[in-house]
Parts: sequence; C-alpha cells; structure tokens
Amino acid sequence: MEELKNIRVGILEGGISEERDISLLSGEQVYYSLKKANINSIRLDIYTDDEEIIKKMIQESRIDIAFVALHGRFGEDGQIQRVLEDLNIPYTGSDPYASFLAMNKIASKRIFLEKNIPTPPFYFLENKKKTKINLKFPVVVKPYFSGSSIGVSIVKKEKDLEKALKKAFYWGEKVIIEKYIEGRELTVGILEEKALGVVEIKYKDDFFNFHTKYGEGKTEIIAPAQLEESIYKKVQKIALSAHKALGCRDFSRVDIRLDKNGNPFVLEVNSIPGLTSHSLLPLSAKCCGISFDELIKKMIILALRRKVLAFNQ
Repeated sequence: MEELKNIRVGILEGGISEERDISLLSGEQVYYSLKKANINSIRLDIYTDDEEIIKKMIQESRIDIAFVALHGRFGEDGQIQRVLEDLNIPYTGSDPYASFLAMNKIASKRIFLEKNIPTPPFYFLENKKKTKINLKFPVVVKPYFSGSSIGVSIVKKEKDLEKALKKAFYWGEKVIIEKYIEGRELTVGILEEKALGVVEIKYKDDFFNFHTKYGEGKTEIIAPAQLEESIYKKVQKIALSAHKALGCRDFSRVDIRLDKNGNPFVLEVNSIPGLTSHSLLPLSAKCCGISFDELIKKMIILALRRKVLAFNQ
C-alpha cells in the first residue's frame, strides 16, 4: 500500500466501441474499489478517438498513472496505450503491440500455431471474396477484431452460413471461420505471469455470447471448475503459454474450450478483461484467495513498479 500513497489514478473508461457500456461499469467498480482504499482517483470518459483531445484531457487531469478499463477498439487494441506512452504516463496492462495481437484474432491464432499452442483449426475470409470452406459443420463464425463475443455465431448447417457471415462482416472487413469444439467453456485469469483459477461457464444459449455474458440468469459460473487435477493444471499451463506467446504482461484472461477427451484449445486472450460483477477475471483470482480490491491494487502496483524499473535503468 505504501506504493499507492500520494498518487493520482486516472481510470480510463467508456470508449467508442460497442463495449462502451461494459467499460463504464468496469470503470465504476474500479473507482469504488480505489475509493474504499482512500486512493486518489478520477474517472475519465474517453468518448472520442481524437488523440489530441484525449492527450489534453489526460494532461489536464494531472494523473500519475492510468488504469485502462477500456474494452474493444481504441482501448484494447494498443491505440490508447500508444497515446499514454507518448505522454510518458505509466498504465495498467499490456504494451501497444501485445494489445494489438490479442485483439487481432487472426494474428494471435497464427502465433498460437507457431508456438504449438492448441487452437481450433480456422480460415479467414475477406469481405466480398468467395472462398470454399473445407471445415465440417458446425463451425464458429466471428469478426477478427472485436470482443465480448459480438457478431459471433455457431453455424450448424451450411444453409445458415451466409447469414452468419453477413452478421460478422458488419463488424469488420475480415471474418474467422473456425472448427466448433464440442465440450466445456473455460477461462483462466493470469496475474503477475502466473495462472489463476480455472473457471467454467455453463450457459442456456448456444454459446457464451454477449447477451449470455451480461444478462441476468443466463449463466452458471463454477469457480473453480470441477476438473481432474491433471486436466486442471494442463488448462492453466496452456493459458499461461498463450498469454506469454502474445507478449502480454501483468494480467489477462484466456478463453479455452475443453473437448470431450480433455484436450484444451485456446480461443483468445483478453488483454483487458471486464471488471464488472459478472466478470470472470475477478472470479478466477478469487479461486486463489485474491479479492477484487486486492486485484485492482495489484494491477496498479505492477504498472508503478515497471515505471520505477525503467527510471533506474
């Protein structure tokens, strides 16, 4: 706690992506957590992607460190991180390049394959280009550069593929089509380069989509997941490998599908996981005895220590 005295934390929230409302909720809960600990903080609504406006807003706020609670485009993709580096302001989470890789599902899946990290087989399509799909149905269709499962569909029959593609292309010029892994939905938090608890998500809809994630009564969360010890440890190990493969730092959340034979497949790495009452990173941390308030303080301390290390080099 000594490290958090006499600092002013700016909570960057809101943003311009489709995940704006979730970001505002994350920012609100971070703010109240810091307020309870008597840590000086201010909420900054990043309502634009105009870098000059953002820089002026941040400079006028006179913050010592930025807590990035932005999700999606211009928050999780490395752009706001680059702005903060231009201002020489330390910030929570991964650097610009790792953030971009985690957000870009095509780039991240290619790295997983290079590093022998299991991930579902996939194709990617560019808008208005026809490509024959050799994957057997069912498949998952999703935008290559978005979060919170927005624009995602599970396609069980070929006749439904066109509709799913149209939905996904609405969110960007490229779309991923990957093999659907039948099995269990898991997620693993990473903190300080260590895997936290494995959490299982059971849901009433076809998959863990946006409405399932944030709707009341749509999911059953099991934390920690009830798995054989060997499989539990394997899932943790693969999650940490995915985090490191993309160059993420301090914390992240890794989403995984576990097939019927107990084989884990990495779906994606979330470099700025949600911090709402529904969010999974805090639940993963809780499995290891780390409270929400402790998690938030740890995120800030890791960023502050990085600044001190850089200063002393």
